[in-house]
Amino acid sequence: MEKTVKVGIIGLGYWGPNLLRNFQANSRSVVKYSCDILEENIQKVKDSYPFVTFTKDYLDILKDKEVDLVCIATPPETHFQLAKNALRYGKHVLIEKPMTTNTREGKKLIELAEKAGKLLLVDHTFVFSPPVRKLKELIDGGELGEVLYFDSERVNLGLLQKNINVIWDLAPHDFSMLIYLFPNLKPVSLVAVGSKHVHARHEDMAHIMLRYENDFVAHIHVSWLSPVKIRKTVISGNKKMVWYDDAHTSEKIKIYDKGIDVDLSKESPFFPTYRSGDILIPKLENREPLSIEVEHVVNCVMGIEEPLMDGYAGLKIVRLLEACDKSLRAKKEVLLKDWQRREKP
Repeated sequence: MEKTVKVGIIGLGYWGPNLLRNFQANSRSVVKYSCDILEENIQKVKDSYPFVTFTKDYLDILKDKEVDLVCIATPPETHFQLAKNALRYGKHVLIEKPMTTNTREGKKLIELAEKAGKLLLVDHTFVFSPPVRKLKELIDGGELGEVLYFDSERVNLGLLQKNINVIWDLAPHDFSMLIYLFPNLKPVSLVAVGSKHVHARHEDMAHIMLRYENDFVAHIHVSWLSPVKIRKTVISGNKKMVWYDDAHTSEKIKIYDKGIDVDLSKESPFFPTYRSGDILIPKLENREPLSIEVEHVVNCVMGIEEPLMDGYAGLKIVRLLEACDKSLRAKKEVLLKDWQRREKP
């Protein structure tokens, strides 16, 4: 009989029920426990999962030696303590983004996971999305040529968060995409500009600019104050350009054979040739990203795959988020130091 990964889920608010559904649907995992401190959250899902034990005390999960993996889908400020306790009980851990609210706690979790010999995974679901994986294929295959810039807009009306600003809420998606798509590019500086219109304590609209060593630039616009939901990304190369619209129901990726050619042999560079070729809409796998991620996580726990978004990747994203806060406070560009692929905590 094939081994199954036994899972405990902490948090049944917004994201937890999605984790519960996907882990229960996976043929090689079974959710043994689900936990929430609010009875109303438990009651919303309890009847759909009669074989899952529901509890208000997360220690019930940690104390059960059969549980292999603990998934944490709670507010960011609770991530560190819950993950630390889970690792100390010898569990593999999957944490909803962002991993922690500061780099000090992120480093500590990496240290605890390595000491325990357990996996520390971060739930950055976008890197498992079929459109984002197609972007990775195009970039790595050289179809876009030399990449020039990344421009992303991620806006909607709400949901306003109590304890974090809009950057901590929405930008982790784009940061995770940048790390996944361009693992060998090193960012050297960052500037964030934001404003508070509705929220007295936290920015509800912001623009972020990342500069990289090779003149590659990434721009990210996030907002809780848009009348419409927009999820678009443009990646430009010197050969082709690609448009990614995650809000589109079917045509999420469009590849444009467009660009500007300049003949440097001529005296003036102000007479470029504008290329305008075909537009290609590739066929994409029609599968929920979280389902792909859950399969990957199960394979990691079983030792079949290496983690794609581990604690080190999660720590990089927390560092970028902290740099954004620093830039917002100082109202200037900040340097990104100690940026290595897998630095020791």
